[in-house]
Amino acid sequence: MPDWRKSVCRGFINIWSLQDNRWLAGTPRSDDDWATKEGHNIVPHVLIIGAGSTGSATAHDLAQRGLRVTVIERGEVAFGTTGRNHCLLHSGGRYCVTDPESATECIEENMILRKIMPDLLELNDGLFVAITEADLVFKDRFLQGCAACHVPAREISVEHALAVEPFLNPKILAAIQVPDGVFEPFRFCLAFLATAQENGATIRTYSEVTDLLCAGKNVTGVRIRDQHTGKQEALKVDLVVNAAGPWAGEIAAKAGVGVPEIPTAGVMVALDCRLNNLVLNRLNKPSDGDIIVPQRATSVIGTTSWAVENPDLITIPPEHVDRMITQGQQLIPAVKKVPMRAKMAVARPLIARSGIAARELSRTFECFDHERDGTNGFVTITGGKTTTARAMAEKVSDMVCRKLDISAECRTRDTPLCSYRLFFQQRGSRNQSFVGAPGDRSSGRECFR
Repeated sequence: MPDWRKSVCRGFINIWSLQDNRWLAGTPRSDDDWATKEGHNIVPHVLIIGAGSTGSATAHDLAQRGLRVTVIERGEVAFGTTGRNHCLLHSGGRYCVTDPESATECIEENMILRKIMPDLLELNDGLFVAITEADLVFKDRFLQGCAACHVPAREISVEHALAVEPFLNPKILAAIQVPDGVFEPFRFCLAFLATAQENGATIRTYSEVTDLLCAGKNVTGVRIRDQHTGKQEALKVDLVVNAAGPWAGEIAAKAGVGVPEIPTAGVMVALDCRLNNLVLNRLNKPSDGDIIVPQRATSVIGTTSWAVENPDLITIPPEHVDRMITQGQQLIPAVKKVPMRAKMAVARPLIARSGIAARELSRTFECFDHERDGTNGFVTITGGKTTTARAMAEKVSDMVCRKLDISAECRTRDTPLCSYRLFFQQRGSRNQSFVGAPGDRSSGRECFR
């Protein structure tokens, strides 16, 4: 029996059960150490805007390839979309019928993340359950879609499903098990950033990019404002990666270019206790309130979908909250009896497609080289899911290396990430300075095994 199937009856995994956080501090490295590499060539300096899942994974990828990396984030790590997402490690099942490209990306990355950050994942699996006859009719399409996208799926008995999930609607007609999981977004990002820092990256939080520096049609750096002191500074770099999520269009506009993304908001409701062990999905096309994700001691119902103009100004419609409760109790009737812990909304960066409504837009990702717009030194990566952040980082890092004439392959598929705890230890004890050649720091490393 495959390992993922064995997890159906597994309870919580202890995401705090990491090794003792030991670190061998090195001698701080001066900026001059960055100046030489392989024949005394100058190491290119890449700046990444955004420390969400995509920016964090990109910092890890580029730093591991030996580039000098700086990450700029206007808030705390995972301050934007990543920190307010559904915390779902996607199996791809949710999209296997309507968005097979995204489904395939999700299952591939799901399996990679299990290898490189196992202690940050609750590998509890998921169930797609049929509640109505229409759901039951959808079952064959769903199983065919899973097979086409290589998503492991098996039908289990209703009795088994109800034994695993005591609060599940007892009137369900069918249940299919898939390898969904759950993560904690903040620690997800910290693990990538801790590993990036180990390889020489600099992470600057509470620093807002107020403008892009340009020489003609070339982006040459950024202007930054420290959110604590108000101090402004200019930082010159060789290339800027725009990984700002739903704010990517705003950043791109500073360079006079556009990004075809639509910030799309969604409302989620967190309950005051955990009602399910596995991720519970409605066995049908994605719709409002059709998924309940267990996150630590809560269950989170999601989500609605509508386009917004300003990702910073999202009003939560009361009817959306009501819809989450109404739809959620079809999966778990006890939802109506449990107090609400929180309601939240966040914008997702979806790739725009002409004539397609927000709910129907693909969850895939795209990388844009703005040289095609006449602007060099500037690329954007957007779309996707937190589950696919590593793949997004690989794609944009390949593009960065081509543009900078760097020959370095991606190694993030097989490299275990450092403990998320090391992120703050590194910043405190070593002041973000490291010894040795970039991309080759193994002494004292504590990784997920």
